[in-house]
Amino acid sequence: MLLEEVAEEQDWALEQDLKYNRLTAFKLFAMTSSMVISVNELAPFGKTGPTALFYLLIAGIAWFIPITQMAGEMASVDGWEKGGIFTWVKGSLGEKTGWTAMCYQWIHITVGMDTMMYVIIGALSITLNTPEFNTNPMLRFTLMMVILWGTTAIQVIGIRKIGRIAEWLFILGIALPVISLIISFFIYVFQGNPLHMTINWNTVIPHYLNENTLVAFVPFMLAFCGGEASAPHVKNLENVKSYSRVMLGLAATAICFDLLGSMAIGMTVPKNEIQNSTGFVYTYGKLLNSIGLPGGALQKVVGVLLACGIIGELGNWLAGPNQGMYEAAKQGYMPKYFAKATDRGVPLRLMVAQSLIVTVSAVLITFTSGANADFAFNVSLAATTAQYLMVYMIMLTAYIVLKAKHENLHRTYYMTKSKVLSIIIALVAMVITVVAFFVTFIPAVETPGNLKHAYVFLLIGMCAIVSIIPLILYRYKGKWRW
Repeated sequence: MLLEEVAEEQDWALEQDLKYNRLTAFKLFAMTSSMVISVNELAPFGKTGPTALFYLLIAGIAWFIPITQMAGEMASVDGWEKGGIFTWVKGSLGEKTGWTAMCYQWIHITVGMDTMMYVIIGALSITLNTPEFNTNPMLRFTLMMVILWGTTAIQVIGIRKIGRIAEWLFILGIALPVISLIISFFIYVFQGNPLHMTINWNTVIPHYLNENTLVAFVPFMLAFCGGEASAPHVKNLENVKSYSRVMLGLAATAICFDLLGSMAIGMTVPKNEIQNSTGFVYTYGKLLNSIGLPGGALQKVVGVLLACGIIGELGNWLAGPNQGMYEAAKQGYMPKYFAKATDRGVPLRLMVAQSLIVTVSAVLITFTSGANADFAFNVSLAATTAQYLMVYMIMLTAYIVLKAKHENLHRTYYMTKSKVLSIIIALVAMVITVVAFFVTFIPAVETPGNLKHAYVFLLIGMCAIVSIIPLILYRYKGKWRW
């Protein structure tokens, strides 16, 4: 009788998993795209000037494509389908390092969510003609809390429905505005309107390797972070082998979107008019007016769509990394309280914990920046980049060890069948990652003098806290009583 009850319980669990969490390849592409393909960085890219093309190609081809292909290979190893980066690193470098990597990935997005919310609020400030949204720190923080906790609450509906919502929010709020911006840009150029950027060999390639050129490169790394974050959903794919194809398609799409989107902003708006948090919506209205369309009205529509699209991105970042943390919690790496999920398999308690951390980081950054919205954006962007690059340093090390010592493990996908070439590619990606990590601690040129020290201290403090948390939690692994 007991065996029958266990079998019935397992059948019910499988039925619930299929009902709420089964994903098609396109649905996974939409979910992952909304993590990677974002408009958050398009304004800073456009502000960079012609060298944005060089930085995007380097970050995309030499770093992002290898990263996604390595993730695809590690996710396809037998027994490594569940748990994402936690499982991959654990398999290569041991459980303590695997837990550390997962914890870094989970915590990093706390500051990343601040960046997303700053752009949402910037878009709404233009749409509703309420500049105080962007300049009043208390009002800005209040709006952030409404967005954050509203997005957290909606996660109870399950991964499958979140995936369906993500499809539409990505299409309407990210893809449609960016594609229409690019089309408007081509019309703008065809009509012979003035361009504020000259594209040629001399302007695209940075001729000096100095502090300023290195700092300018950092946001381009963040633009391509996150491709591996949906790996915990591989187990929910109708065809697991389609994961690697989804990642390759994502890489090509992200590079094209970022290249064309940033050029549309940088070539049509003077550099001194571009603000990081409002640049996309502002450019949209200015560009449409220039080609004879009602930019003022359409700008407001795009502002709402953009805000909805980034909210969808925010929701996916709550859903993705938390799946891996949930697996870790069930294995005793966290208090038992977090090893429980809703009837639909949603680790809501972990999501609430993550949102509390987001709230703390939002207080620190928002009120330190005061009325300077661009400073808040820059700090959150740099902190997100630094913390995520810590994840990639561990992940790349794990991949190198996998290729060097565990090539015998069966997998359904290979980045390349050449062991030596795989390691060389990983080492190149590692060099890029390490250099970018240290550069994030250098304030950008436009940072106000009175805030430069605050910038450095905030970044060092947040990275130090992130580094310590997983070690403390690991010390009590398996000993949690609550």
